[in-house]
Amino acid sequence: MAVDNCQKVKLLVIYELLRQDSNEDHPMRAADIISRLNEKGISCDRRTLSRDMKTLNDHGYEIMSVFSGHDKLYYVEDRSFSEPEIRILLDAVRAAGFITEKKTAELMDKIAGLGGSHRAKLLTEERMSFNTRKHTNESVYYSVDCLEEAIRNGRKATFRYFDLDENASRVYRRAGDRYTVEPIELVCSEDNYYLVTYSPKYEDTANYRIDRMDSVKVSEESISPESVKAKEELGDVTARMVKMFSGKTETVTLRFLDTLLDPVYDRFGESLPVKRLNDDVCELTADVAVSDTFYGWLFQFAGRMQLMAPDRLRREYEKRAEKVMKRGNTGG
Repeated sequence: MAVDNCQKVKLLVIYELLRQDSNEDHPMRAADIISRLNEKGISCDRRTLSRDMKTLNDHGYEIMSVFSGHDKLYYVEDRSFSEPEIRILLDAVRAAGFITEKKTAELMDKIAGLGGSHRAKLLTEERMSFNTRKHTNESVYYSVDCLEEAIRNGRKATFRYFDLDENASRVYRRAGDRYTVEPIELVCSEDNYYLVTYSPKYEDTANYRIDRMDSVKVSEESISPESVKAKEELGDVTARMVKMFSGKTETVTLRFLDTLLDPVYDRFGESLPVKRLNDDVCELTADVAVSDTFYGWLFQFAGRMQLMAPDRLRREYEKRAEKVMKRGNTGG
């Protein structure tokens, strides 16, 4: 590169160098910046470097400086992501079971790249361990992209849906025929990624695991006005889901020991009012999608949580408890 051209791009090179290799904790010495510029065939000395830094600051490129002894050090303070923020993103990807091992490695590499020259350090320092079983459906990225497009444009979506057998092989529901649904939102819950849909026919929502879909397509057909309204009320929809299993929505009253406040808040959020009945007992009323999974969630708190209302559901819960005490029909 000619000397004149090198000088023309000098300011750009300086800023990119600082953006990639410096931050508040890792400022760069003036001598190191000059050396890096010289390696690129760009001449520079301390006097001209100081003038270049002033020019960058005058034009809105905030370059910070500090002294260490007699040395002047420079850094770019405003990064898109700080190291702690990047670590949170990396940990979230590690913990996400719906992202395959292959996609996890690719995505982590890209996220770590936000840390500039500290990328290798970010990738090698694992400060948290996750008991995560990664899924194997490599088309999750493609499916999410299609479903987001359908939701954004108010269109229906179609896909094939499968379960896994004892050999972890796919067994397609409806003999492989395609599902046609009206999508309203994507939700991450309990280490899985779900598509929330609305059915005008049944006037209720349904949820599908995205890692159990394949051949996802966006339909040319628009979703119904009822689904548009359900989408606007999504906050209520997600609050009543228990582990994303659908069921008829019921208003239930739960009475529980205050030692269960944390799991109650984790399940229903912190915005619903909790009534304290005495020193040890609290009560909550919430809209819940009642399903087998909801009853299963209650059973884990046996003796510490009661389903108080409505009476019909309370009696159903008691019947289920009686069945649990009886010997099942699974043999043995």
